[in-house]
Amino acid sequence: MKNITFITVSLMLLLAFGYMSAFSQKINLADTVALPDTIYRELDEVVITATRVKNRIIDIPYSVVRLNYSSFKYDRKIGSNDMLSAVPGLFLQSRYGDHDVRFSIRGFGSRSNSGVRGIRILLDDIPESEPDGQTRLEALDFNSIGRIEIVKGNASSLYTNAPGGVANFINDIDFNRSSVVQFNQFGSFGLFKNGFKAAVKTEKYRLLTTYSYINYDGYREHNNEYWHILNMVLETNPSPHTSLSILGYFVDGSIKLPGSLTKAEFEQDPWQANPKSVSRDEKRITTKGRVGIRYDATFGGNLNNEIEITGYGTIKFFDRTAKDYRVINRYGLGISGRYVNKALFGTRHNEFSVGGDLYTQPARTEYYENINGSKGDQILQLESENIVNKGFYISDNFEIIKKKMFVLLTGRYDNVFYDQTEETLPSRTDSRPFNAFTPKLALNYKLTPVIAIYTSFGLSFDAPAANEMASPDPTYLFNQDLNAQKSKNFEIGIKGNLFRWDKLFVKRLNFEATFFNIRIGNEIIPFEVLGDVFYRNAAKTNRMGVELGAQLEIFEGLNFGLTYTLSDFKYLTYEAETIEADSLGNLITSTKDFSGNIVPSVPKNNLYLSLSYSRALGKHVNIFAKASYQGISGMWVDDENTDETKAYDLLNGLLGFDFKFGKFNIMASGGVNNIFNEIYVGFTNTNSADKRFYEAGAPRDYYASINIGYTF
Repeated sequence: MKNITFITVSLMLLLAFGYMSAFSQKINLADTVALPDTIYRELDEVVITATRVKNRIIDIPYSVVRLNYSSFKYDRKIGSNDMLSAVPGLFLQSRYGDHDVRFSIRGFGSRSNSGVRGIRILLDDIPESEPDGQTRLEALDFNSIGRIEIVKGNASSLYTNAPGGVANFINDIDFNRSSVVQFNQFGSFGLFKNGFKAAVKTEKYRLLTTYSYINYDGYREHNNEYWHILNMVLETNPSPHTSLSILGYFVDGSIKLPGSLTKAEFEQDPWQANPKSVSRDEKRITTKGRVGIRYDATFGGNLNNEIEITGYGTIKFFDRTAKDYRVINRYGLGISGRYVNKALFGTRHNEFSVGGDLYTQPARTEYYENINGSKGDQILQLESENIVNKGFYISDNFEIIKKKMFVLLTGRYDNVFYDQTEETLPSRTDSRPFNAFTPKLALNYKLTPVIAIYTSFGLSFDAPAANEMASPDPTYLFNQDLNAQKSKNFEIGIKGNLFRWDKLFVKRLNFEATFFNIRIGNEIIPFEVLGDVFYRNAAKTNRMGVELGAQLEIFEGLNFGLTYTLSDFKYLTYEAETIEADSLGNLITSTKDFSGNIVPSVPKNNLYLSLSYSRALGKHVNIFAKASYQGISGMWVDDENTDETKAYDLLNGLLGFDFKFGKFNIMASGGVNNIFNEIYVGFTNTNSADKRFYEAGAPRDYYASINIGYTF
């Protein structure tokens, strides 16, 4: 795999530099302005909102990616990894379908063994992330999503608990005509996904409604799940320059958890479940919903001012079984707002923005005895808590050299407050605040209108999650010694979108290359006390890496894609202390030095290649075919670096047809993942106390879909 990685990346870089050279020889900067308008129309369309102001990708001094529905409409669309594996710098490990996918950007999020951590997840610009930064992905329905925006790297100067970046999933509300689509998908291991999508457009409003039912038996024992997902978005324009939106969803479902395996169990049968998980009937039963309302208006003589206010409420009910049976009820209330002003200072453009967020989430957790997966009759413990996340940010983007160089200065102040009361005896109350100011300075220089270099330096702040706050000292509910994780982040990169409209071959190259270096202090690290896991600030870490991405149109309809991520992450200093009891019951404290070890659960090399072809066959049929390869190097499973998983290579393929007959549309597609049926570790249960590090990735699986649509 290393040879494949080196050869492919080398060839791609040579091709890219050769193409850039040919492009620069053919036209100079003045000639670029005279290129066809289609270049500028395309660049104008590629706009990112996850950076809290609407800007074109070429003008943003961040490493960003935007995917439209057209780029993944033929894909499997069950888990986030089905659509996002091609994003450079983003590493996803799918655990059970989509509901425990681990998002990791530059190492942030890699330590989370359940849900998403260190990356802010948004749905229609509203946080799906909890106030403490953790996220479950049950509400994402990729039949409803119209585009996905990924901001990679430190976004703490714009969002709370976002040292790794932001992922914004946006429902498909930007349609031009009314339509209805009925979805059907089925595949290996009992996969069925059925639903509909209705889009209604009138002169006064747009209404999007989607419903999906998903049933999946899973490829491991004790791994079945089902979900009902309803999404609705209503958008209207009370006046020419204002919009009012109502956004809501409702999710209900259940997933059974097979648990992690020891190495011996994995080698014997990777598809078996952890026997303890089966005996406990470990599962999650989820009911959650959200309703939001957003008002947006532009005003001023030149429409150079914009104000946006969003309010939302959430409900989240969970039943979760492990060694106990927990019933968790959460209610959330949030509001966010921003103001943007675009003005001229002399002949230079300036864009100023200020905004703030408030999100409060009271919760009540009941603990019962777990009797083979059923709730006991007697309540054992009752806790009430409240997590409040509030913050505000400022941003200013100033044009230094006209149409060429901009400086962006952003800063955010955050306050995250935890409060908890144990209502059963012995009753205890505890609270902990975390706050910080995180500035960031960034520069963007446009070599041409379609090529830009950028660099930035900033601080990040990541408060502990609620499940990391437990205290090893029974006197307290919260760990009094645990502080927020902070880091210093530097990156430099180049990106561009090159065209040669007069050529038959090699007509277009879209590329990006980024180098980053992150120095982390007070890294939050787990440690053990008598077998129970707690967290503390025990490590200083250096993360250095390179992200490469390119899309090359070889000739019309034939596209080659490459993404590659190099991650060199090491602990600079790290001493770990464990407390265990010997055979006589005496407590023994031992200290281990992990300095110089490699950060676990992150592959050093991550390579993705794709070759796709699309073509119109007459007036009524379009065909699409795609083959993709992903190569992942081995990953260490714990901080001690006791074992490294084997590298693996996955080959996938799909074929799709789009039939159009008048107002009717039929889209049929099918594919196979992991064609060579490779057995590999798809998820590492990091730092498992009982050495259960291993969970198998999906074996060879087939899928097919047929969607029937009508446009009014």
